Parts: sequence; structure tokens; C-alpha cells
Amino acid sequence: MKKIEKLFIDYKNDASNWITLAGGEYYPDILKDACNLYKPVLVIFGQLLKSSESSSRLFLEISEISEPWMRVQLLRVFKRYVCPVLPVEMTKRKTKAVEFEKEFNNKFRQINEVQKAFNSRSLRDEVICALLWEYKDRGKKGYDLTERFFELFRSNFGDLRIIGPERAGKDILMKEIFENYPNPNRPIDFVIMDKEEILAIGLARYDSDRGGAQEDDRTGGYSNCANEFLGYTKKKKLNTKLIFLNDGPGLLLGSMWKDYSTLEKSWERKIMVLTLRMVTERITIDWLNTKF
Repeated sequence: MKKIEKLFIDYKNDASNWITLAGGEYYPDILKDACNLYKPVLVIFGQLLKSSESSSRLFLEISEISEPWMRVQLLRVFKRYVCPVLPVEMTKRKTKAVEFEKEFNNKFRQINEVQKAFNSRSLRDEVICALLWEYKDRGKKGYDLTERFFELFRSNFGDLRIIGPERAGKDILMKEIFENYPNPNRPIDFVIMDKEEILAIGLARYDSDRGGAQEDDRTGGYSNCANEFLGYTKKKKLNTKLIFLNDGPGLLLGSMWKDYSTLEKSWERKIMVLTLRMVTERITIDWLNTKF
């Protein structure tokens, strides 16, 4: 077996040379496009605001908007003007609207105050349009990372298969690939196969900026995933490996690199943590096939 020369920790001294930086956009260059994109959202919000007798009614009217993108943007505007603590991600489902209205209506600002605040701003409100623009490409860097990983893997391992959503798409659930898996609805990003044999599964994440509690959540979640999955493979006597593909400047913050290195060492050679630039150097046929 070809020895794996380096572990994730061995790249730490020149870590900045091993991360991939995604592109970004300049302020205030984005303002024209942002205002063009979100002005229709503010127009509809203003119309609903005028016709609603209360902030609760406004919330319920927004929840009835059938087009998902528009409904989510309106909820984000509602959050800014009416209820800063509203969890927009949890209110995306229309069926939950009444339940959330009952839970949060005591935190809604009065409708006349909302109307006054809204009317004090232009319909081409650059500030709120810029805030909404920040959500526009959320997840795009992660999709770019996954797509590039798939391309790189296929160019280097033409005899193996890699499956999963290459950009946006439905995650693979563990129940779809492993029989009687203890956490059947756990999502993963990719599966590496040699014919019908599953050689590895993996998760891919791009960290633009991560630290503090978020840092602990990420590495803690990965640790739970690793113990759950590798405990299962040990019980079933499977040789399947686990890959955590992470990239971005967030890896350089706090103790992220050290924490990922500790995670990689926690199961003898069965976990690999790597960035996109490490793929061709570290993932090998020998590692994928060898029993540890």
C-alpha cells in the first residue's frame, strides 16, 4: 500500500496556500442591480402593508404568496420592519404560518408604526436592497466547491463513480445507500463507488467566515457524524471511508484547522479532511481500498 505521506495537520504551517478563495462583489457596485432586483419586492410589500389592518394580517397575507422566491423576500422585509427575531428559514412553509403568527405576534411592531417607517424610505431603498442582496448567492460558494470537486475527481479517477448533487439539488440520504442505518435521514453530499462497492461518502462545505460558537457547531456536528457512521461500518464490517471536503478562509480562523486535524485522527485512517487543493495529493486508490 502506498503510504499517505501527509495528514491534514501537516499542512497547517502554510495553511493559507492550501485554501481556495471564492470571488466576491464590490460595494457600492452592486447597488444598481440590487435595487432593480428587489424594488418589485418592496412594491408588493407596500401594497400588502396598506391593505392590512394589523401586522399579524400582513404576516398571514405574505404567507399566502404562492411564488416561493417572492414569499421569502417579503418575509425578509417583514423581519426587518416588523419582527427582528422572526426566524425566516422556519417560516418558509406556508402551512406553518398560522402557528408562527400565534407564537410571534406579541413581538410584532404595530402596523401604523411599520407604515410610517416604510413610507419614510424610497421604493429604491438602497440599504434594504443591499441587505437582501447578501442572501442572493447564499450557498453558491458551496455549490461551486462541490462542482469543482466532482470535476477534479472524475478527471483523476475515471474508473470510479461519484454520485450526488453537483450543485443545488436533493441531498443523498443515508437510508438510500445503507440498509438499516441508525439515522436514515442523515444527508450527505457525495458517494464514491467502484462498480457497486461503496468506497467513501462525504460532506462538502465552504467556510467564508466561521468562528466562535459556529466553529464549535461545525466540528461538533462532524464529530457526531463520524462516530455515528464509522460505528455503523465497524459493526457491519464495512471498509467505507469518510471524507470531509472543507475549503475557504474560515478554516484559518480560531482552532478550526486543529479541530479538524483532531477529527481526522480520531478513527485510524478512515477519515480524511481536505481542501480542494489537496485532492490529487491525498485521495488515492490505495487509501480508498485499504482496510484499516
